[in-house]
Amino acid sequence: MQDTLVAILPRCLEIIAKAAAFQLEHFRSMPAGADDQKAAREMVSFVDVETEKILLDGLLPLVDGAGFFGEESGKSGSQDLVWIVDPLDGTTNYLSGLDHFSISVALVHHGQPIFGVVHKPVTKETWSCIKGHGLHYNGKPYPKVSATLTAKDALFVTGFPYRSQDIAENFFACADEVLITGRGIRRTGSAALDVSHLSCGWYQGYWESDLQPYDIAAGMLFMQENGCIVSNPQGQDYDMFNDRIMVAALPMVHPTLKQIIAKHYA
Repeated sequence: MQDTLVAILPRCLEIIAKAAAFQLEHFRSMPAGADDQKAAREMVSFVDVETEKILLDGLLPLVDGAGFFGEESGKSGSQDLVWIVDPLDGTTNYLSGLDHFSISVALVHHGQPIFGVVHKPVTKETWSCIKGHGLHYNGKPYPKVSATLTAKDALFVTGFPYRSQDIAENFFACADEVLITGRGIRRTGSAALDVSHLSCGWYQGYWESDLQPYDIAAGMLFMQENGCIVSNPQGQDYDMFNDRIMVAALPMVHPTLKQIIAKHYA
C-alpha cells in the first residue's frame, strides 16, 4: 500500500489543483455589497457540490476498492478503505469573500488516516502526508514541532460551537481560561487549516467540539506524523468517528490544555 500511496500522490495533487481552480473561478463572483443572500448561498452550494464531484471522479480510480465519504454526497462503497473529503472547508469564509478556505482529502484505512492532502487555493499552500513518511509542506519535508514550548507561550486556535448549543456555556468558560493561559486565541473558520497550521507548530494548541471526519481526517495524520498529541479530553487517542471533542497540541502544551478542557466540559 505504501508504494501505491507514493505513486498516486502526484495525480492526487493534480486533481485537487483542478478543484481549486474551479473554486477560484467563482470566488468573489457576487457583486461587491450584494445583499441577495439566497443567490449567494445557491452559488456556494453549487461550488461545494461541483468541487466534490471533481474530487470523487478523480480520486476513486486511484485506489482499487476504496469507497467515498464526502461532506456533500455522504457515504458510498467501502468504508474500511475510504476517501474522506471536504470539498470546501470554510464555506462561510468563501461565501463572505474571505480567502481562508481549503480542500481536504484523506484516505482512511480501518478508521485511521494513512494519506492526506490539504490545499489552500488562494495561496496555493499544500500540506501532504503519507503515514510513516512525515509531513510535507509545499512538497518539502517540514521540521517536527517543538518538544519544549509550554502552554504559557502557546497561541491557541479553536472554533465556535455553532453545532453545539448545549455546550456553548462550557466553551466560553473554557475559552476564558485558555485565553489567560497562553498568548491568545484565534478563530479562523477552517478546521482543516487550523490543524494543518498546528501540525507545523504555527499554532501550539487547538480544541473544538463536534468535528466531522471530513473536517480533520487529513490534518490528524499531519499532526500525528509531525509530533503533536491528539486526544479526547480524557487523554485517550481521538476517535474522529465517535469522540465529541478534540484536544490537539504540541507535546508540552497538551497536558495543560487537556486539563482545562476536561474541567470545563466535564
